[in-house]
Amino acid sequence: MDYGTWRGVFSLIILAIFIAIVFWAFSRRSKKQFDEAANSIFEDEASSTTNSDKPESKKDE
Repeated sequence: MDYGTWRGVFSLIILAIFIAIVFWAFSRRSKKQFDEAANSIFEDEASSTTNSDKPESKKDE
């Protein structure tokens, strides 16, 4: 096998890995996990805004 053949085999392996990642990313089984991860930042903001509504304690007085 020469260098060109190895490059072709390597390209096919990389293509197969890319297609597998695309199918995994758009599969229905992964959708729930991705939605939870996407919305987790909003959950953190919601909890921090409720804490900011509380009056601050005055330690200096």
